[in-house]
Amino acid sequence: MSDAAPGLRQTLCYGVLGLPVAMAALPLYVHLPQRYAQAGLSLEMLGALLLAARLADAGVDPLLGAWTDRMQRRGLPLALALAMLAGGLFGLMHPPAQGAAAWLLLFMLLTFFGFSLATIVHQSWGTEVGGNAAGRTRLTASREGFGLLGILLAAALPGLLSADLARGLSLLAWLYPLLVLGAALLAWRGAPAPLRRAAVAAPAPLAAGMRRAWRNPRFARLLAVFAVNGIAGALPATLVLFFVADVLQAPQWSGPLLALYFLAGALGLPLWVRLARRLGRMRAWTLGMLLAAAAFTGALGIGAGDVRAFALVCLLSGLALGADLALPAALLADIADADAEAETGTRQAPKAGAYFGWWNLVAKLNLALAAGIALPALAWLGYQPGSTGPNARAALITAYCLLPLLLKLLAAALAWRWRSTLEIRT
Repeated sequence: MSDAAPGLRQTLCYGVLGLPVAMAALPLYVHLPQRYAQAGLSLEMLGALLLAARLADAGVDPLLGAWTDRMQRRGLPLALALAMLAGGLFGLMHPPAQGAAAWLLLFMLLTFFGFSLATIVHQSWGTEVGGNAAGRTRLTASREGFGLLGILLAAALPGLLSADLARGLSLLAWLYPLLVLGAALLAWRGAPAPLRRAAVAAPAPLAAGMRRAWRNPRFARLLAVFAVNGIAGALPATLVLFFVADVLQAPQWSGPLLALYFLAGALGLPLWVRLARRLGRMRAWTLGMLLAAAAFTGALGIGAGDVRAFALVCLLSGLALGADLALPAALLADIADADAEAETGTRQAPKAGAYFGWWNLVAKLNLALAAGIALPALAWLGYQPGSTGPNARAALITAYCLLPLLLKLLAAALAWRWRSTLEIRT
């Protein structure tokens, strides 16, 4: 392996593939319930199918990661993943008149598995070709920056393509394979080529590949910080629309405020890359957590009509999001690279798939845990959607602001305690 970091053109060509991959996430998590409720599925059936598909999707990530580590080239798994992603999303956006439940389950599994495999392969590719710590940080920031742009495009395009949301989603599904193909061609021609591994006569069993990451204590500590910090970020993401509607009492501002949050995250990525180069990535990431904690502290005093004040909260927490996107995955890439070198005593293509498989499993469980913690807690505290009384407002502020604030501070304390262990300088 070379220690030379990719240039700007190579970094951008690598990152652009993150745009269509992330672009598929918004229709999957936001539009599917309404789309299939309109197709005649009951909410009970819809909820059961969504839960089953998402649990299966989360559970398969470590297996997919270990499988990609056995491949000599990443081109075949990536091509398979992108084909599954494009075909699955197209099917989901065109439900049939009859048999919508079976159709939904089939194409959800296809799309979720394609999304998971594409994400793991793309992340592992960046680990292989980053060259050094600074290069891997820039590749991660490029991937996540294009991913945020993909989310914004997915939010805007259906409305721009048609005034009818269902037709807009259908047109997006027709356009999506072209976006995937264009990004894949740019990545294939302009990004550093994934490294070819030496052929192994008897590769290790998949179970052994899945366990390899857990033999590394650095990985377990980094994953602990990532999990605590991830739940802290997932809680407000789950509750923000309730907060805007019932505390801010300005539901018409939910779209612009979310756009401001994601734009701040994308525009802040270069700042965190520079800070990481000057301060170290663990110190920069800790600073990002403290910035998010400060934003949630400010949100504690927000009331009805305080749109400008909440816009500032969105701006600051969006900037902090940039640190969460750019830095922890780059730290993980360094840990996987150092593990490969320690295993053989030579520089070789790291088997990062197993690491990123577990990483993505935890990221998905963070969202599930946030919903599982926040929504029952709100109901227990007496909040119901549409409630604007003082008790309901206090419950929502506790779940949206106070819990994330405390979890961010805990994650920052863990990151600071383990900063020397988790920062691998090359």
